Amino acid sequence: MTIARHPLPAVTSGDARRDRSRVAVLPVGSFEQHGPCLPLSTDTVIAQAIADRICLDYDLFPLPPVTISCSHEHSAFPGTLSLQATTLHSVVSDIWKSLDRDGWTGLVIVNGHGGNHVLSNLAQELNADAPRVVLFPTGPDLEAAGRAAALQAEVGRTDMHAGEFEVSLLLHVAPHLVRPGYEAADWETEEWRSGLHLRGIEPYAPQGVIGRPSAASAEKGRVILDSLSSSCGRLLAYLSGNPVGRRSRRPTDMADR
Repeated sequence: MTIARHPLPAVTSGDARRDRSRVAVLPVGSFEQHGPCLPLSTDTVIAQAIADRICLDYDLFPLPPVTISCSHEHSAFPGTLSLQATTLHSVVSDIWKSLDRDGWTGLVIVNGHGGNHVLSNLAQELNADAPRVVLFPTGPDLEAAGRAAALQAEVGRTDMHAGEFEVSLLLHVAPHLVRPGYEAADWETEEWRSGLHLRGIEPYAPQGVIGRPSAASAEKGRVILDSLSSSCGRLLAYLSGNPVGRRSRRPTDMADR
């Protein structure tokens, strides 16, 4: 069994005191099945990779990830863990209250799991008086990244889970976590999954995969991450009083990390 160890932020209290952006980044992942070739922690790994990239590009402050969220639609598969939606709402809300009390003016929630619908409601609540919380990536951000990488399937529809999008990102940021066999794990369904909230994912995908992982590549993952970073920059502009510039980067930066 492979146990992945992902480093937590190594920032200190002094770093927090000196941070000029006053914008923190919180990755929210999940612990749920991702087919036979990807780890249960896939969404957390991806959310962390996106958060790391955003922090690097925009000089933002990293927070440790939330690693379990709302994965009830995957409960038929062994290993999947879930929080109630109200619990996830409370956890992220409490994190924001701590940041707000400490003088932080903005939060980017990097959501790695599509089933965390409650985070949209929470972001709307927290932004009722002024823009303070960015929920990222949105559907259009994911679609733009898919087009940029020339993915064969449509992200969120024909490529929904453990497919070309997610495998490409893992091949780029953590290839050691992708097990052999993904090239033969394609599973597509013509039936649109309108009953997903009633039946869960298993009736549509007995192996837990919806998409074409065989079409994935590390290069596509690199392009996806580039696109998502650019999209996030446009959303950051909405945070009042927080002008955020994008740091210029050498093409080899990601390879050097």
